[in-house]
Amino acid sequence: MTRVAAVDCGTNSIRLLVADADPATGELVELDRRMIIVRLGQGVDRTGRLAPEALERTFAACREYAAVIKEHGAERIRFVATSASRDAENRGEFVRGVLDILGVEPEVISGDQEAEFSFTGATKELKGRADLAKPYLVVDIGGGSTEFVVGDDQVAGARSVDIGCVRLTERHLVRDGVVVDPPGPEQIAAIRADIEAALDLAEQGVPLREAHTLVGLAGSVTTLSAIAQDLPAYDSVAIHHSRIPYDRVREITEWLLRSTHAEREAVPSMHPGRVDVIAAGALVLLSIMERIGAAEVVVSEHDILDGIAWSVA
Repeated sequence: MTRVAAVDCGTNSIRLLVADADPATGELVELDRRMIIVRLGQGVDRTGRLAPEALERTFAACREYAAVIKEHGAERIRFVATSASRDAENRGEFVRGVLDILGVEPEVISGDQEAEFSFTGATKELKGRADLAKPYLVVDIGGGSTEFVVGDDQVAGARSVDIGCVRLTERHLVRDGVVVDPPGPEQIAAIRADIEAALDLAEQGVPLREAHTLVGLAGSVTTLSAIAQDLPAYDSVAIHHSRIPYDRVREITEWLLRSTHAEREAVPSMHPGRVDVIAAGALVLLSIMERIGAAEVVVSEHDILDGIAWSVA
């Protein structure tokens, strides 16, 4: 067993996994998994830069994670940064801050690398499941980008496109610094147009419609599962490998798009940091399901973070 620490810093959240990994048996024993919403990608789509306050929120989370990693005595650390830091002109400032706090340099990975990590993390434990037909389409709906990966035991095709719940919300639903609540038909149509264009792009390199099982990852999807199950609180055990039928995804998405901030905030399983961006994330998932004709989505709590941990081990 090798004790590893994996950090995934995305557009909306930064997450940590400390685990004991045994590459010989394929076993990953989770010791600590946590998430903090820092909104690192605040304004990046508009300004091209990481905002000072967003950097400070992220560095504060890194300091908390450094203490957890030290407490568990992880032998190896890998810090992966995704969409927002890929796009930012001042990502050097971000890199220096993380290096000072954690002692490792964040790797600003490509969308294709992000896709491969997501696929490994999501599908490693699905092998041998007779009820889930291959090939899989793994969809990781992040804050700034969405990764599409099709594969059986190996990745057959992968593509990252710039649609995510934060990017779409900031691009179409923010007026004078405030999220429009709820959005009007024209704004929803504009988000839909961006998603459809991105799906056209993804289909140029990835055979989305050849997949037999859709696997959905990340906070927008897991929160939809919690809502679908009417959970009294967010419960990762109940959410992991749950299945949401297409009709239920459509019903919840339509409700999210017509709801107010207060109504979404009142959902007991909703993280406060997702209240304003969850509708856009849900619309991405719904559009994907419609594009490929998926009857359901299998929800996974294991994702890019687990893939990063395996890469360290």
